[in-house]
Amino acid sequence: MRPPWRQKPDFELYHVECLHCALGSSSLITDPLFYLFAIPAVTFLGLSKGGFAGLGMISTPLLALVVPPLQAAAILLPILICQDAISVWTYHRDWSAWNLKVLLPGSALGVGAGWLFAKYLSDAAIELMVGGIALAFALYAWLGAWLRAFLGRAPAKARRPHPAMGILWGALSGFTSMLVQAGSPPFQIHVLPQRLDKMTLVGTTVIFFAMLNWMKVVPYFALGQFSTRNFATSAVLLPFAVLTNFAGIWLVRRTPTEQFYRIAYLLILLIALALLWQGAREFVR
Repeated sequence: MRPPWRQKPDFELYHVECLHCALGSSSLITDPLFYLFAIPAVTFLGLSKGGFAGLGMISTPLLALVVPPLQAAAILLPILICQDAISVWTYHRDWSAWNLKVLLPGSALGVGAGWLFAKYLSDAAIELMVGGIALAFALYAWLGAWLRAFLGRAPAKARRPHPAMGILWGALSGFTSMLVQAGSPPFQIHVLPQRLDKMTLVGTTVIFFAMLNWMKVVPYFALGQFSTRNFATSAVLLPFAVLTNFAGIWLVRRTPTEQFYRIAYLLILLIALALLWQGAREFVR
């Protein structure tokens, strides 16, 4: 028999059962095991919001090991919004208006679809889908570069995709972000081949996800995931999240552009593998 924190109770019953994990009538999660996973999750969030886009995707799967995935996402969302305010203020001078124009309408559609299908799609199916797409993209980028070098051809030039593809990737980003906070791979598939200036890439990323996170507030309320208990837990984690946010900003500013892009492609590969592992593990249960 699996220990209580690994059980998969219904969302409606989880809040009642979780009261046994709290002290007395406290509305705060006090289980040390939760914070053993929550502190690394918040660290990844901070570095991600500082500019290393994609690291934050690890956060929800980490918390989903100890609480239901939607509750994990709801605990992290207020933290994300506070971190967004810091990052948007830091990078507000550098961003791509064209990319936001094509991505944001699609993301709104994706969030709406995620809200609609939240009760019908398994986390495993979403994680396997997103992980598969991200893995294919990373392998295509690396193997394509290796093949061009082997054949003596020039490296691929930066290219701007068709607006329809931006809407498509924006929708997929909104959909997966709403359900499992995994909106980064579709977004990166759209923007990385454009080879934007490093600061423009970071600024576009933080502004896009800041607006996307606000889109998710109403659906999360409607799904009953915002509670006093979750808000109190978010507040406890917030100071640490802010510190790691500034650490991420500091690192981005000191990382050369070429190295930054190498890190970005490596991150999307590692995240793809993590999502595939997480999805497969959930699927075989």
